[in-house]
Amino acid sequence: MRILHLLVIGFLVFAAAYVYRIKMDSTARTERVLKLHAEIREQRDAIAALRSEWAKLDAPQRLQGLAERHLPLKPINARQYDDLKNLPERPPTLVKPGDPDPIGSMITTIDAALDAANVTGSVPQPEKKQ
Repeated sequence: MRILHLLVIGFLVFAAAYVYRIKMDSTARTERVLKLHAEIREQRDAIAALRSEWAKLDAPQRLQGLAERHLPLKPINARQYDDLKNLPERPPTLVKPGDPDPIGSMITTIDAALDAANVTGSVPQPEKKQ
C-alpha cells in the first residue's frame, strides 16, 4: 500500500511539474505575442509618421514654391507661337515610297543572325570590310 501511495505522490509531483512547465511556456509565449504586438504598433506608428511626412513633402503648393524658386521657367504667352507658313520646309525623304524600309531590314537581319546563333549555339562574328 505504501508503494502505491509513493507512486501516486510521485505521479502527482510529475503532473504538477508538467503543468508548471506548460504554464511557463504559455506565459513566455504570451509575453512574446505582446512584445510582437508592441513592435507592430511601433512600426505602424512609424509608417503613419512617414506617410504624413511624405504628404507634406508632396504637397502641390510646396512643389510649386520649389519650382518657382529653383527652376528658371517662365510662363508662356500666346505671342510665342508662330504661323505654319513660317515653318521651314520639310527635309527631303531619303527613302522612296516603293523602297523597302531600311530600319525594318536591319531588324530582320539582326533577328536572322540571332536565330542562326540559337540554332548553331555560336554567335556569328561581324564581317570585316576591306
